[in-house]
Amino acid sequence: MISTSSRLLHLLSLLSSRPSWTAGELARRMSITERTVRRDIARLRELGYDVTSDPGRWGGYRLSDGGKQVPLVLDDEESLAVSVALREAAQTGVIGDDQAALSAFLKLRQLLPARVASRLGAMDDVFEHTTRVCGQPLSPGMLAGLARVCRRCERIELAYRNMRGVDSVREVDPYRLVFTGNRWYLVARDVARDTWRTFRADRVVEARPTGRAVSFDDPPDAARFVAEMLTSDYPLYATVRLPLPLADAMRLVPPTAGVHRVDGPDSTIVEVGGQDTESLAIYLVRLGTPLTVLAPGSVREEVRRRALALADSNTVAGAADSPPRPDR
Repeated sequence: MISTSSRLLHLLSLLSSRPSWTAGELARRMSITERTVRRDIARLRELGYDVTSDPGRWGGYRLSDGGKQVPLVLDDEESLAVSVALREAAQTGVIGDDQAALSAFLKLRQLLPARVASRLGAMDDVFEHTTRVCGQPLSPGMLAGLARVCRRCERIELAYRNMRGVDSVREVDPYRLVFTGNRWYLVARDVARDTWRTFRADRVVEARPTGRAVSFDDPPDAARFVAEMLTSDYPLYATVRLPLPLADAMRLVPPTAGVHRVDGPDSTIVEVGGQDTESLAIYLVRLGTPLTVLAPGSVREEVRRRALALADSNTVAGAADSPPRPDR
């Protein structure tokens, strides 16, 4: 289920995208009930957003452009959340060039109450990050520009530099931006080739809007499309069944590591790629959850062997432990 904060951000985005929405339209667009829409509208008003509504069955909600400026007042938990988010953005490059996020984080940190700064400092002492994947710097402006043409469904002339450093210009119809945890990818339809493609956002030299609106009859699942692209070069694949709903399975095995499909309300089939049988088996065992390896047999046997060895080692270790002493 989508979190309340994510839902409010989605609702605010929809209200900003056109002059008016009915409760039914918002409910269908967000896959929630009209009652939840009304409750979320009330929450936005409590936060200071000027959302007006017309009476009657067909009345719509509107976000006023001339609303009052809402003062930014954050409690301790909100201040900590914003600080952590900015620091992670600076570390990961999730919003492009990390300098802007780092600058904002350092400015905010100076304004934090001592009690919040102390909690943030405790996190700094224990958090570690792996080396970031190399790539060209991605400016927030470029990321925002790509997001804007995706939202407008507007064809662009894409100046792009491939992995060999060769530049090209092509017309594409941008659809979605997907963040993999390492990089941003633009999912778009190549007009000349009439095929769906992925483009690394940090290799986009320029994206020139053409002013031509486009529509998509049968667009791909963008996250799945990128995942399939990223996992298409492994020499070996394993297909497993996880006894988890799709959302939980995608948290355990992220879309960048496997391709998912629903197998009932409480089960998900995942295809995972790896270099060899041993590496795949190690990855699956380390998931730490019951699973069924459907194929291939070599991975199934290696997972079984490792699971049995792990169970035996735990049994031996448990037998060697001293019995617990009662509390005194």
